Amino acid sequence: MSNGSARHAAGRRGGGATAALLALLVAAALPGAVPAAAQVADLVDRSTLRVCADPANMPFTDEQGEGFENKIAELMAEKMGLPLDYTWFPQATGFYRMTLGAKRCDVVMGYVAGGDPVLNTNAYYRSAWVLVTKKSGDLADVDTLEDPRLKGRRIGVVAGSPPGDLLTRNGLMPLAKPYAMMVDRRYENPAETMIADIDSGEIDAGILWGPIGGYYAGKSPVELAVTPLVKEKGDPSLVYRITFGIRPGELNWKHQLNAFIKEEQGAINRILLDYGVPLLDGQDRPIEQAP
Repeated sequence: MSNGSARHAAGRRGGGATAALLALLVAAALPGAVPAAAQVADLVDRSTLRVCADPANMPFTDEQGEGFENKIAELMAEKMGLPLDYTWFPQATGFYRMTLGAKRCDVVMGYVAGGDPVLNTNAYYRSAWVLVTKKSGDLADVDTLEDPRLKGRRIGVVAGSPPGDLLTRNGLMPLAKPYAMMVDRRYENPAETMIADIDSGEIDAGILWGPIGGYYAGKSPVELAVTPLVKEKGDPSLVYRITFGIRPGELNWKHQLNAFIKEEQGAINRILLDYGVPLLDGQDRPIEQAP
C-alpha cells in the first residue's frame, strides 16, 4: 500500500466497512450478480504495460525506478514480454481520475483491498502498521498499543491514520506527536522525519505503515526494532491486503494479473523483503524469507 493506499485505508477502516462496501461484497457473493459491463472483453491496447505511479513516493515508486513497486512492474513487464511505460501523477486528490479513469494507464501497483473506485486483483502481499522503537531501549519488545509501558511516552503517529484511533482508545494521544499525511513528497518526507526523531530521542516510538517503516528504519544509523501491530483488538484493524488496482469491469486484465501473482509470488516476496517490507502470512505470522 503506497501513501495513496494508506490514505484509502485510513478513510475506510476507522469504524469498519462502509455500507456501500458491504453492499458490494454482498452483491458479489450472489449468483449472477456481476454487472453486464464487467462481462465485456477489455477494450484497452495491451501492447505496452502502462503503469500509473507517483513520481516521488519511495519506497514504492519514483521516476528513477528505485521503488519496490517499480521493480515489481519491471518483473511484470518482463514476464508479459511487454515494454514498460509510466504515467506519473502524485497520489493525491485526482489521482484515479487523471490516470486509470482517463485510460492513460492500466494498473496501479499498490492498492488496498476493497479501496474504491478500483477493481482489485488478488492480494500480492499482506502487511501491517508497525511500531518503531530503539532496539536498545525498554520498548523494543512492545507488540501492542495496550502495553502499559507506553503510558506517559511520546509516540509519533501519522495524522488521520487508523493507529490514531487506537492511541486515543488507550489514552496515549495527549502526548502523541502528529506527522502530516498529505504532503508533496518531492519536498517533505514525514516518515524520514519521524525516524530521525526516534533516533534523537525527540519521541520514544513511532507508528508507520509497514513498508514505509521497514524501509526507513533500515536506513537509520541507529538500530531500530520494527514490530507489526497484529494484536490490536477491535476496529480498526492495522493489517491490510495489498493488490493491484485496475478499472472496474476489466475482468480479462484482472485474470492476467492474478496469474502473474500466482506464478511469481516467490519473486515478488524477494523484492518486498529486500526493501524491508514486513510481510505477513494469512495467520499474521512474519514471512522472513521467500520460497
